[in-house]
Amino acid sequence: MECVICDNNTQPAFRAKIIDKYDVQYYLCAECDFLRTEHPFWLDEVYSQVINDTDTGILSRNISLSKVTAAILFILFDKNAKFMDYAGGYGIFVRLMRDIGFDYYWHDPYSTNLFARGFEYNSADNMNLLTSFESFEHFVNPLEDIEKMLAISQNLMFTTELLPSPLPKPSEWWYYGLEHGQHISFYSQKTLTFIAKKYNLNFHTNGKNIHLYTDKKINSSLLRYIFKHHKNRWFESRIKKIMKSKTFVDMEYLIDKINACP
Repeated sequence: MECVICDNNTQPAFRAKIIDKYDVQYYLCAECDFLRTEHPFWLDEVYSQVINDTDTGILSRNISLSKVTAAILFILFDKNAKFMDYAGGYGIFVRLMRDIGFDYYWHDPYSTNLFARGFEYNSADNMNLLTSFESFEHFVNPLEDIEKMLAISQNLMFTTELLPSPLPKPSEWWYYGLEHGQHISFYSQKTLTFIAKKYNLNFHTNGKNIHLYTDKKINSSLLRYIFKHHKNRWFESRIKKIMKSKTFVDMEYLIDKINACP
């Protein structure tokens, strides 16, 4: 099987049972350390619901990510620019970021926007940075999706758990997601570095699950400090003091939009 990241040959790594139903082969690339399943023929079945039932961390994850993202945008990017959440799910993250004060927009062709309605991405708008959280592991052809994102912005902040070394057995790593079958692509730090070089981007990571591709030159020490201390009250109080929440103005905007309809 050919690696969809670097085009080199992959080798069988292990087999595992997905959704307690399908015996699936996983393949590992020795060149870029990318791990993926065989062709995921089961995806239509497991995506009867976009968000799987076992994702109990969806709210706490979005709250946590809104804090670290706010700190990064506030300090390292143009805090007054437009931003977009790619594969934004129900719109929870976009609503949280707008509540903080960032001009954030939602995009997801596979999910229903429940919490950020009225603030969908417009292709005519210039997006300073994209976020895409817990999506990379779902990509069938990762480079195609990454190129779609980079066509919108050369700054991409995303999350996916780094593939451990040595390679865990199927029963040893929760992130394989065998019970829901939606995770089919897994990236090591070597994989993500390979992708960054392919697109001539700078790559930064917290070494765990938060990663950044950017064409900007960023102070790595400052970013590491933000990763480590973003929960510090100084960040939250400083951001709150400078940024103006869009919660109320968004409501007024939506009311005016409704009233303007014939």
